[in-house]
Amino acid sequence: MKAFPVPIRMVGPGSHAEEEELQYLDMPRDMRTFSMPRVPEGEDTPALTAARDLLAEVLARLERWTPANGGNLRYDLREVEPGALRVANEMLGDGEVSIQVNGARVLRIQESVFTGLWRAVELDGDGGLIGDWIEAGPLPEIVMEAARNGARAELPLVEIPAGAMNSPALLHELRAQMDGRRRGDPAHVLNLTLFPLTPEDHQVLERALPVGSVAIMSRGFGNCRITSTTARDIWRVQYFNSMNTLILNTIEVVDVPEVALAAEEDLADTRGRLAELIDWMSESCPA
Repeated sequence: MKAFPVPIRMVGPGSHAEEEELQYLDMPRDMRTFSMPRVPEGEDTPALTAARDLLAEVLARLERWTPANGGNLRYDLREVEPGALRVANEMLGDGEVSIQVNGARVLRIQESVFTGLWRAVELDGDGGLIGDWIEAGPLPEIVMEAARNGARAELPLVEIPAGAMNSPALLHELRAQMDGRRRGDPAHVLNLTLFPLTPEDHQVLERALPVGSVAIMSRGFGNCRITSTTARDIWRVQYFNSMNTLILNTIEVVDVPEVALAAEEDLADTRGRLAELIDWMSESCPA
């Protein structure tokens, strides 16, 4: 995630001093970095070997696949023996991005420590497991589908209360973007951080853009919270520093915000790191 220097806009009497210097909020200084998972000590050999073979099969498929081929790579885990699955999950670990999908489908998705390699489960209404897989790609395809399915193609008409100042103009701009938008178009970003908004303005935006079915948390550099809305291709994106202070607040009109996506070069790097992990696991497995 890139660093965003965000100047503080001062409002009110005395806020326009000619000699005033631009002020900045401190950005987070702690950033997660990759570390190779450790092979579990004392693990039973059959489960470790089976997990190694499972990940080797995933790697073999990854080496034959690229995002340019169209669609993500998906590897079903429902038939994997529980011991091997437990070890494989431990080896994949928890990466920077977590995703929840609620609504017609309920999914819990966690990026592994290997960027662009995702662990996903789908649950029924009682919390029972109905889907379990590894997926390679910029983002699991079901996330983008869930965000769009059921979303409206137009913003609803909402009452503009007394005290609302800039929200009507923002809604007009969003409607214009939705009208002319095509899949794959570059993102159109409205930066609310520096935009003077009254409490009534925030109420208008919340009524026009209710929370949708997808919630994403990225922890690569501070915390970034990304939520879909019930308006098609409109997302709320908020960046917080290490003290959980909001430092950037945006609305993005885009298929999915770029900050949530694994880059193609990250996926290429994942192949090499996964190969190293498999070699390390092999050292603990019988020949």
